[in-house]
Amino acid sequence: MGLKVLVVEDDAILRFDISEHLSAHGYEVLEAENSEEGFSILESQQSIAFLVTDIDMPGILDGLMLAKFAAERWPHVRIVVISGRRQAEVSDLPDGAVFLSKPCDLAAISGSLLETANP
Repeated sequence: MGLKVLVVEDDAILRFDISEHLSAHGYEVLEAENSEEGFSILESQQSIAFLVTDIDMPGILDGLMLAKFAAERWPHVRIVVISGRRQAEVSDLPDGAVFLSKPCDLAAISGSLLETANP
Protein backbone atom coordinates (compact mmCIF):
# COMPACT_ATOMS: atom_id res chain seq x y z
CA MET A 1 0.00 0.00 0.00
CA GLY A 2 1.06 3.56 -0.67
CA LEU A 3 1.04 6.65 1.50
CA LYS A 4 -2.15 7.33 3.46
CA VAL A 5 -4.44 10.17 2.41
CA LEU A 6 -7.42 11.36 4.44
CA VAL A 7 -10.16 12.84 2.24
CA VAL A 8 -12.64 15.01 4.19
CA GLU A 9 -15.57 16.02 1.97
CA ASP A 10 -19.29 16.20 2.75
CA ASP A 11 -20.34 15.56 -0.86
CA ALA A 12 -20.39 11.75 -0.99
CA ILE A 13 -20.05 11.55 -4.78
CA LEU A 14 -17.07 13.90 -4.90
CA ARG A 15 -15.48 12.15 -1.91
CA PHE A 16 -15.87 8.82 -3.73
CA ASP A 17 -14.43 10.23 -6.98
CA ILE A 18 -11.40 11.74 -5.22
CA SER A 19 -10.81 8.56 -3.23
CA GLU A 20 -11.05 6.31 -6.28
CA HIS A 21 -8.67 8.54 -8.25
CA LEU A 22 -6.09 8.61 -5.47
CA SER A 23 -6.40 4.85 -4.89
CA ALA A 24 -5.78 4.28 -8.60
CA HIS A 25 -2.57 6.30 -8.18
CA GLY A 26 -1.29 4.07 -5.38
CA TYR A 27 -2.45 5.96 -2.29
CA GLU A 28 -4.21 4.30 0.63
CA VAL A 29 -7.31 6.45 1.16
CA LEU A 30 -9.34 7.03 4.32
CA GLU A 31 -12.59 9.00 4.12
CA ALA A 32 -14.54 11.32 6.41
CA GLU A 33 -17.76 13.21 5.70
CA ASN A 34 -17.08 16.12 8.08
CA SER A 35 -14.25 17.79 9.98
CA GLU A 36 -15.08 16.19 13.32
CA GLU A 37 -14.86 12.71 11.79
CA GLY A 38 -11.68 13.75 10.00
CA PHE A 39 -10.12 14.98 13.25
CA SER A 40 -10.97 11.67 14.93
CA ILE A 41 -9.33 9.72 12.11
CA LEU A 42 -6.22 11.92 12.27
CA GLU A 43 -5.96 11.20 16.01
CA SER A 44 -6.28 7.44 15.54
CA GLN A 45 -4.17 7.03 12.38
CA GLN A 46 -0.71 8.45 13.03
CA SER A 47 0.57 7.30 9.63
CA ILE A 48 -1.55 9.71 7.56
CA ALA A 49 0.73 11.59 5.17
CA PHE A 50 -1.80 13.85 3.39
CA LEU A 51 -5.06 15.62 4.20
CA VAL A 52 -7.42 16.71 1.42
CA THR A 53 -10.27 18.75 2.91
CA ASP A 54 -13.21 20.78 1.70
CA ILE A 55 -13.71 24.12 3.48
CA ASP A 56 -17.50 24.33 3.80
CA MET A 57 -18.94 21.35 5.65
CA PRO A 58 -21.62 20.84 8.28
CA GLY A 59 -20.51 20.61 11.88
CA ILE A 60 -18.57 22.62 14.41
CA LEU A 61 -15.29 22.83 12.48
CA ASP A 62 -14.90 23.92 8.89
CA GLY A 63 -12.15 22.54 6.69
CA LEU A 64 -9.83 25.50 7.25
CA MET A 65 -9.98 24.98 11.01
CA LEU A 66 -9.31 21.27 10.50
CA ALA A 67 -6.35 22.10 8.24
CA LYS A 68 -4.92 24.50 10.84
CA PHE A 69 -5.37 22.00 13.70
CA ALA A 70 -3.77 19.26 11.61
CA ALA A 71 -0.81 21.47 10.70
CA GLU A 72 -0.21 22.36 14.36
CA ARG A 73 -0.73 18.92 15.85
CA TRP A 74 0.65 16.75 13.04
CA PRO A 75 3.20 18.91 11.18
CA HIS A 76 4.27 15.98 8.98
CA VAL A 77 0.80 15.90 7.33
CA ARG A 78 0.74 17.72 3.98
CA ILE A 79 -2.50 19.57 3.26
CA VAL A 80 -4.66 20.33 0.20
CA VAL A 81 -7.73 22.53 0.79
CA ILE A 82 -10.56 22.60 -1.76
CA SER A 83 -13.70 24.73 -2.03
CA GLY A 84 -16.36 25.66 -4.53
CA ARG A 85 -17.94 28.37 -2.42
CA ARG A 86 -15.11 30.53 -1.24
CA GLN A 87 -11.60 31.44 -2.19
CA ALA A 88 -8.94 30.92 0.46
CA GLU A 89 -6.18 33.47 0.74
CA VAL A 90 -2.65 32.15 1.18
CA SER A 91 -2.64 33.77 4.62
CA ASP A 92 -5.70 31.66 5.57
CA LEU A 93 -3.88 28.40 4.84
CA PRO A 94 -1.35 26.58 7.00
CA ASP A 95 2.24 26.89 5.77
CA GLY A 96 2.87 24.66 2.78
CA ALA A 97 -0.81 23.95 2.11
CA VAL A 98 -2.26 24.15 -1.40
CA PHE A 99 -5.70 25.56 -2.30
CA LEU A 100 -7.78 24.34 -5.25
CA SER A 101 -11.10 25.82 -6.42
CA LYS A 102 -13.92 23.43 -7.26
CA PRO A 103 -14.69 22.10 -9.65
CA CYS A 104 -11.14 20.86 -9.80
CA ASP A 105 -9.69 18.23 -12.03
CA LEU A 106 -8.88 15.04 -10.13
CA ALA A 107 -5.39 15.12 -11.62
CA ALA A 108 -4.93 18.54 -10.00
CA ILE A 109 -5.58 16.99 -6.60
CA SER A 110 -3.05 14.19 -7.06
CA GLY A 111 -0.61 16.72 -8.52
CA SER A 112 -1.10 18.93 -5.48
CA LEU A 113 -0.18 16.03 -3.20
CA LEU A 114 3.12 15.75 -5.05
CA GLU A 115 3.55 19.54 -4.84
CA THR A 116 3.06 19.58 -1.06
CA ALA A 117 5.42 16.63 -0.64
CA ASN A 118 8.15 18.41 -2.60
CA PRO A 119 7.82 22.14 -1.80
